Amino acid sequence: MRDNARVTSDYKGDYQELVDEISELLGAPATLENRDFELIAFGAYDSERDLDASALDPVRTRSILSRRSTPAVRTWFEGFGITRATGPVRIPPSQEAGVYRGRICLPARHRGVVLGYVWLLDDDPGPTERQLDAAMAVTARIGALLADEAQHGADLTRELRAVLTAERGWQREMAVAELRTALGARADGPHTVVCVAPWPSADPEDAPSVRTVPGATALCTVPWGTASQCLALLVRLRSADALTAATSAAARLLERAGRPAGADSGPAAGVAAARAGLADLGAAWREAAAAARAALAEPRLGPVAEWARIGPFRLLTSLPPDVARDPAVHALLSPAHRELARTAEVYLDRAGQAGRTAAELGIHRQTLYYRLSRVEQLTGLDLDDGEHRLLLHMALKAARL
Repeated sequence: MRDNARVTSDYKGDYQELVDEISELLGAPATLENRDFELIAFGAYDSERDLDASALDPVRTRSILSRRSTPAVRTWFEGFGITRATGPVRIPPSQEAGVYRGRICLPARHRGVVLGYVWLLDDDPGPTERQLDAAMAVTARIGALLADEAQHGADLTRELRAVLTAERGWQREMAVAELRTALGARADGPHTVVCVAPWPSADPEDAPSVRTVPGATALCTVPWGTASQCLALLVRLRSADALTAATSAAARLLERAGRPAGADSGPAAGVAAARAGLADLGAAWREAAAAARAALAEPRLGPVAEWARIGPFRLLTSLPPDVARDPAVHALLSPAHRELARTAEVYLDRAGQAGRTAAELGIHRQTLYYRLSRVEQLTGLDLDDGEHRLLLHMALKAARL
């Protein structure tokens, strides 16, 4: 059976202790980032100079506030050979790069592979060679911890993917049992699942670290359609009636996926209803994926849509694609009749109120009536018949999916 000692340990606390130890050894605040330049921990400021905002250049400030550096900054620092270094690397200041003060980089390696970096501001006089040797010994412990976390994260990724892709029945039950064992005590309590779709890369290496998504317990990429991927995230909640941790995580992931806040298009996210424990993860994943589909189809629901708030799309997303395409609306859904289809959908959305529909579309009522008569001719449906209107409304909404 897997040793769960690391499962229940607080990695974040371990990293913070080691960073504080380095800060104390060198008498200067240290910052720890992973190899993707995502912030893990940073030391406290003890001197008046460190408290002075002028001591923080734009790169360091952004790293602490946004918890990551830009690709341009990453490329600039890597140009000094930090990915290959086995000892401290001194990096001079550069006004053009926004690095107003020099740096000392201590690469955190494990078995020859760099997994992160400890950063120090290079003062005059800087730390002695003896101090740096002592700091590198602590950095080696950080490297081992990063490797341990990476291995555990890989296990969770594999086991969460197995749960979400397994067939229903005993295969899924076995996968859930494996995930529960891997999570240990963290498997208890309320959880939910987030789906971000489509995810811009199918490469697992491009997926974000769980550590950089507050509330995240595990994440993985899974197929989305025939040619793309989506990101699945397991989130532990404070309570079953508070999805804030999940919606915040979804918003952060959308930004990572390339959809800035306020954008009208791009990837969307769905959040399932809360569940106690892990037994219903399969159902939760279907809800999250359905909510993401609804947000992609109906922008007003997104960019982060909760399953409980997608209305009729809860039913429509459960229909097989071939069932949702009713033959009565086939002609209406052709590109040549896009405006007629939009007119019919707005009319039905507004409960058949001609005045509101005409106002929203910016057309005269007589134009609206003409278009509705054309809809009836194309579909063979009677818009005065409630069941016909229901069929048309469902078919038009389903077509978005």
